[in-house]
Amino acid sequence: MKDTLRSGTTRSGRPESTAEHSWRLALMVLVFEKDLPGLDIPRLLKLCLVHDLGEAISGDVPAPSQTAEDDREERERRDFRSLCATLPQDIASELLALWNEYAAAETAEACLAKAFDKLETMLQHLLMPEGDVIFYEFNLHYGRDRTDWSPLTRQIREIIDGRTSERLGTMDRKLG
Repeated sequence: MKDTLRSGTTRSGRPESTAEHSWRLALMVLVFEKDLPGLDIPRLLKLCLVHDLGEAISGDVPAPSQTAEDDREERERRDFRSLCATLPQDIASELLALWNEYAAAETAEACLAKAFDKLETMLQHLLMPEGDVIFYEFNLHYGRDRTDWSPLTRQIREIIDGRTSERLGTMDRKLG
């Protein structure tokens, strides 16, 4: 995961790794834990940590390049199973159940993990050096079905959208 690079970059322009993304996603859960009453926080953290493990084999598909026709989920499931193949059966089964729970997004914890996953990606786009307008324009519509899941994630989304719009306005003024 440390060597699996994403399309986003750090502030310095270095490509971000999938491990960095997953770590910050889990950190977001910790930061907002008090705002998540009734949720199983240890389970939510586990979902955040395993959700992109399949990318360790086949790599990341940049969010702006993902399409409905892409077999990304099935490929990641296959890769995740491959990663778990050498583990003891009980551990492999537990990890696969977590991955499947995230993919299905049928529990509150999985829905929140998906919402925070989208928000983390959008935040990373805002931290990137200015220059690639596609990421900012993409942010304004990315994952809205997931980020609208709860009042908390909607509120965070509104803040990110505001900052994204400001960034686009700043870039337009510089280019104009």
